[in-house]
Amino acid sequence: MRTVDGRVAGRRGQATRQKLLDCLSEMLSSSPYRDVKVIDVARKAGTSPATFYQYFPDVEGAVLEIAEQMASESIALTELLQGRSWVGKAGWQTAQELVEGFLDFWRRNDAILRVVDLGAAEGDKRFYKLRMKILNSVNNSLADSVAELQSKGKVDKDVNPAAIAGSLVAMLAAVASHQKGFTSWGVKQAELKPNLALLVHLGVTGKKPTR
Repeated sequence: MRTVDGRVAGRRGQATRQKLLDCLSEMLSSSPYRDVKVIDVARKAGTSPATFYQYFPDVEGAVLEIAEQMASESIALTELLQGRSWVGKAGWQTAQELVEGFLDFWRRNDAILRVVDLGAAEGDKRFYKLRMKILNSVNNSLADSVAELQSKGKVDKDVNPAAIAGSLVAMLAAVASHQKGFTSWGVKQAELKPNLALLVHLGVTGKKPTR
């Protein structure tokens, strides 16, 4: 791990760097991204702006570090679909666990995902690539699942697996980022998950789940 000027950071330096990232993550949870300043992050971490600039070029650079770490952790979402069946009761279980895992991942990383979404929407390719990395962790596996069912004659041959998977993942991401908003529509979290799982199951299999 190196500093901005290329020097290798020692153990103490690495600890300081991580503390800055942890403080920044905490601040993003309670403050708008645009309002977070280097001096505030440094103060919260008990150090100086000069120290911050030893490790990061600016707040955005540090945010990207957090986002890249979070995106690498999204590989766990792929594991929700690996080797899973979409047939019978097992298919309903798969849909439920995918929804549970996806919503949980979004909830745990809500603050940084909001920044990633903002950057991607503004056309920043760095944030866009990170967003696609996260979504692809589910999208590719879902497309493979639909294609496999199709090859076995369990899904209509006119269905496009990539289009179905992409639509479902976009829906999951939209719902996940709007979880708190559902309460204003009178929908409880406990009610949201099974209904979202129903839509996912219908999308993948074309059938109502066997419960």
